[in-house]
Amino acid sequence: MLQQQEPPLGGWRSFCLTSAYLAPVEYYSVLAKADVVFLEHCDYYLKQTYRNRCHIAGANGVMALSIPVEKAGSSKMLMRDVRISAHSDWQVQHWRSIESAYNSTPFFEYYKDDLLAFYEKKWDFLWDFNQQIQAKVLELLDIQPTILLTTEYKVVLDDGQLDVREQIHPKREASDFQQKPYYQVFEQRLGFQPNLSIIDLLFNMGNESILTLI
Repeated sequence: MLQQQEPPLGGWRSFCLTSAYLAPVEYYSVLAKADVVFLEHCDYYLKQTYRNRCHIAGANGVMALSIPVEKAGSSKMLMRDVRISAHSDWQVQHWRSIESAYNSTPFFEYYKDDLLAFYEKKWDFLWDFNQQIQAKVLELLDIQPTILLTTEYKVVLDDGQLDVREQIHPKREASDFQQKPYYQVFEQRLGFQPNLSIIDLLFNMGNESILTLI
């Protein structure tokens, strides 16, 4: 449910998040416990964040998948205006990596067609791709927060909103997030790999994923 109006916040669990590509478990744990999520629609694009990358676990370890984007005409560009590079076969490469990593998981066959469609369609803007695939993942997880778009960028958020926009970051070493371990197909070889992309949880745990998130 994507809106651009602001509801009253009294008594609601409200969070503010950035757009992200197949965001990590920590990000979706916020979505799972939120009544209202404000998606930041007025921020600048930042490199080396989850805005255009995710992490999955393959047979040889954790790998990063990054969506290539067109270079900005200036040093600052709004996230919603960032274009995906038209000169790359990133969708083919990403899907091959996902399929290789998860085709032996218990729920890959069950969910693969829902996600494959996003790698077969041409996308112009990173924001649009992220939001559409996030909506599908939320549907598969049966998570239904009210999702609203911010209308201006605020350094300090309104009372009642928890700011986690840049707290969930691939370069952040310290985290207060306590990851509940779950079954991973390569765990015996690699050990448990925490806070991977939500698809790692989904393909390994299926409809029990929500139990890990909450």
